[in-house]
Amino acid sequence: MRVSSLMFSQNYLPQLNQLEQSQNQLQGEASSGLSLTQPEDNPAMMDQVLSLQSQSSANAQYQKNITQLQSAAAVAANPINQIQSLVSQASQIALSAGGANGGSADLSADADTVEGYVKSILQFANSTDGSGNYIFGGSNTTTPPFAATYDSSGNITAVTYQGNTNVQSGQIAPNVSLTTQIPGANTTGSGPQGLLVDSGSGVDVFSDLISFQQKLASGNTASLTSTDATKLEADDNHLIGQISANSVVQSTLESASTNNTNVGSTLSSQISTDTGADLATTLSKLTQTQTAYQAALESGVLVMNLSILQYIG
Repeated sequence: MRVSSLMFSQNYLPQLNQLEQSQNQLQGEASSGLSLTQPEDNPAMMDQVLSLQSQSSANAQYQKNITQLQSAAAVAANPINQIQSLVSQASQIALSAGGANGGSADLSADADTVEGYVKSILQFANSTDGSGNYIFGGSNTTTPPFAATYDSSGNITAVTYQGNTNVQSGQIAPNVSLTTQIPGANTTGSGPQGLLVDSGSGVDVFSDLISFQQKLASGNTASLTSTDATKLEADDNHLIGQISANSVVQSTLESASTNNTNVGSTLSSQISTDTGADLATTLSKLTQTQTAYQAALESGVLVMNLSILQYIG
């Protein structure tokens, strides 16, 4: 009988411990609403949940990047539109001033107007974002992208670019990156197009406007239509292209944001499904386990008491 009691204890105690662990786990599920709280609860499912959580974390970062890029694109849109409008007006003045009816008084007034355009464009080209960072200087965001040289009359005679062509991109989806940055100038012939100076496109807005203004001021109308109007029209078309590119970027970001939100909802739903406990099923299993645990305790007490009595007898 001593051997039977030992065998009973060896089998009984592990079973009782297992029932107690199951009872504790089910009680935890019932109170937390989660079926997974520890890796050992369900290793395969836990691996899947951890993978989903990693994807969800990456998705949240994509959304953060998208929001930042949307803000940057929106900030850049206004100065680009303003600059294009001024260049377009200057182009119309070139066509008009180069005509047969242009008089010296008109040319002088036009020269003052164009000079005003140059100074306004300089201000827009040195625009900053809400944090005070210059937006058209490439990665150099602390120095005004463009610096002007003035003559004794206060007219701008030259504009120098102080930025670079480095642009930063942000990842908006797996393996998808996008930039909203536009360098103010690019004379390298490769890389991103410069906003106001781009050697690859043959565009130099400041140089063209300054040359045009100086011709107006001196009364030189010989090449206004054939040269200056043509150059300014090319500048205008280039800027229209930049406006279009900015619009495409904003549209792309809007679509990416919508898709990102949908992906985030799907991931959250899947994580909730994988980790959530079915309360009705959990409570039913808990009741069954508690009943089995109580029965095991009672039967253990009965058997152990019986064994003691038989041993004494």
